[in-house]
Amino acid sequence: MSAPIKRFMSLPLLLAGVMVSGLAQAHSGGSAGWMHPLSGLDHLLAMIAVGAWSCQMGGRAIWVVPSAFVCCMFLGGLLGFDQIDLPGSEIGVSLSVVLLGLAIGLRKTFAVPVAAFGVGIFGIFHGYAHGYEMPVMDDKIAYASGFLLTTATLHVIGAVGAWLMLKLNAGARMLQIMGFACAAAGAWLLATL
Repeated sequence: MSAPIKRFMSLPLLLAGVMVSGLAQAHSGGSAGWMHPLSGLDHLLAMIAVGAWSCQMGGRAIWVVPSAFVCCMFLGGLLGFDQIDLPGSEIGVSLSVVLLGLAIGLRKTFAVPVAAFGVGIFGIFHGYAHGYEMPVMDDKIAYASGFLLTTATLHVIGAVGAWLMLKLNAGARMLQIMGFACAAAGAWLLATL
C-alpha cells in the first residue's frame, strides 16, 4: 500500500481521536456539535454517501466534492445560527440522501465542478439543520467545529469504505447495491416528513 493511501486511511482515526478528546470538555456544552451529524439517519447516510460517491468518481472528485460539502455546510450553519428561514430544509436534507444514493447506485459521474455544486447545495441544507438546532448556550465556534469535523470524518469513512469495496471482485456491484439502499432509505425519510 502506498504512503499517501496509508495516510489517507489513518485520517479517520486521527479525527476520531480529536472528537473523543472533545468529550473531556462536555461540561462546557460546546462539544455537542460533533454529535449532531451522528444523531440522524439522514445526516449519517448523506455524509458517508458523499465520500463514497467522490471515491467512485475518482480523480480530483475525491477531495473536491467532499470539500465543497463541508464548506457549504459551514455557510448553511451560519444561516441556522442566525435563525434565518430556509424553506424546505428538511426536504433538502432527505432529498440529498435519495439523490446521493441514486448517484452511487447508477454509477453517475459528472464534471467535478457540477458534482461539487450539487453536493454544496446539499451541504447548505445539512449545515442549516445543524446550526438551527444548536442549543442556545453552546459556543458557536466549538459547535460548528464539532459538526464540521464529524462530517469530514464521515466523508473519509465513506471514501475509504468505497475504495476498499472497489478493490474486491464484486465490490463495485456491492457499492451500487448500497447506493440503492441509501436512496430507498432517503425515500422513506421523505415519506415520513
